[in-house]
This record gives sequence, C-alpha cells and structure tokens, in this order.
Amino acid sequence: MGRKYIDCRDHPGETKCSVTLAADTEEELLEAAVQHAVSVHGYQNTAEVREEIRKEFKEGTPRS
Repeated sequence: MGRKYIDCRDHPGETKCSVTLAADTEEELLEAAVQHAVSVHGYQNTAEVREEIRKEFKEGTPRS
C-alpha cells in the first residue's frame, strides 16, 4: 500500500489554505483531514463530509 495525501490547494474557497496532509493509511489520513476541515474550514464532522473528503485522496506524495 502506498502513501496517500490530500491537498487544500486543490479546493479553493473562502479560506485560502495551503495545507497538505499525508499518511500511510487511509484511516489515519481521514482522521487528520476531518479534524482540519472542522477546525479550519468550519465543516461539521458528518458521514457525508467524511465521504467527500475520502473521495479526494490521491496516491503518492504531494506536489511542492
């Protein structure tokens, strides 16, 4: 299993965010991404938000 990541720069919005999160497991990445989405972007921790975040995971390492 390869490393996975999610990059806020891929989702421009009101909050100009340059955070990228990466992890070795999907579950670890999901937990970190949900915490970030809730605390920084004001999302609610719901099943729907978790599923949308999971859909945005990419394989490999983030771009610079």
